[in-house]
Amino acid sequence: MGVRRLWDHFLEHPAGGGLVAIPFVLIVTITWVDVYSGRDVHLGPLLVIAPALTASLAGPRLTALAGVLAVTAQVLIAVFLGGLTTPNHLAQIIALTGLSALVAFLRLVRERRDRALSLARSVAETAQRVLLRPPPRRIGPLQVAWLYMSAEDEAEIGGDLFAFARAEHAATRVAIGDVRGHGLAAIGEASLVLGAFREGAHRYATLPGLVTALEDSVSRNLEDVADTERDAGEHFITCLVLEIPDDALPTAEMINCGHPPPLLVRDQRVTVLYARQPLPPLGVCERPPIEDDRVDPFTFTCGDMLVLYTDGVIEARSPSGAFYPLAERVASFPATNPDTLLHHIHRDLLTHIGGPPADDAALLVIERTPSHRPHLTPRPTDGHHRHHPGGAD
Repeated sequence: MGVRRLWDHFLEHPAGGGLVAIPFVLIVTITWVDVYSGRDVHLGPLLVIAPALTASLAGPRLTALAGVLAVTAQVLIAVFLGGLTTPNHLAQIIALTGLSALVAFLRLVRERRDRALSLARSVAETAQRVLLRPPPRRIGPLQVAWLYMSAEDEAEIGGDLFAFARAEHAATRVAIGDVRGHGLAAIGEASLVLGAFREGAHRYATLPGLVTALEDSVSRNLEDVADTERDAGEHFITCLVLEIPDDALPTAEMINCGHPPPLLVRDQRVTVLYARQPLPPLGVCERPPIEDDRVDPFTFTCGDMLVLYTDGVIEARSPSGAFYPLAERVASFPATNPDTLLHHIHRDLLTHIGGPPADDAALLVIERTPSHRPHLTPRPTDGHHRHHPGGAD
């Protein structure tokens, strides 16, 4: 790379000509002071600061340039203060050359690792967009807000899942689930349930038919996607499936397969919607087709909100070991709209934990509104715990 390209690279650096200029100013300053201070003062060894500081501010090219300039300055100091052949100056030049080369090499290694990490993050974000598609802000008569927090720092998605789909008739179907385990190892099982739900939501006329299809898909394919090498234990997925009609009839339906019960928020009162006959989690055992009497109907009128969540929320512990009391906290928050309610839950949950989450956690807040649009409206994307537009801050 020529001097002109190095100079352009310097000017285009995120730090501009500010912080990145400091090491080069130090080289000039140390050289000038050392030359004019006489033979009794030796500041040349301080030149090693320049490449070391540049490595923390810029890339390997500018780090190498700083090293070359530092060694050149050390040679100039030796010429002015006794010649290049003195043992002291020769030792300083050799040592500075070796240290500068080592710093530049380490900076190159770090840049390659940063590039690999950036690529891994990009892959994780792509996987999230493909598997855990962000739901629209509005689906039919429903307004939606959502939150996803992964237990692994560099992961955008883990073992918790949720999805929305329109049925063939005028209704919205919602699924939320939790794979046993968390993080990247659980993605395969999560993708299995998500794919089966999105395919079946449009095909099956009844909720029992849809849940039966989910169970069949999981039973047939779970062994192929489960991470049995790192987790040889039993694999299953808890799942809650709901159907919310568009028409004026306020009755919604749900089938609960071993998942934490949803919360119904109405006029600042919170009701836990326990299933009368909950089913076991998906993948535990093969079972016959689900009968209609396993459906739990509930009233969901205009202005009501549903809070759906995974056990990563209610099992989140404080430093003292206390579980997060979601229903109690939701009752204390102003539930003006899904975004506001989710914002309060998110902030309160992080305060309760006092650190990063130990398990994957997902939250959905759904409100029935007076007006609706019959088709999915794409949600704007203006930009992973991962907060997304329409969710908490």
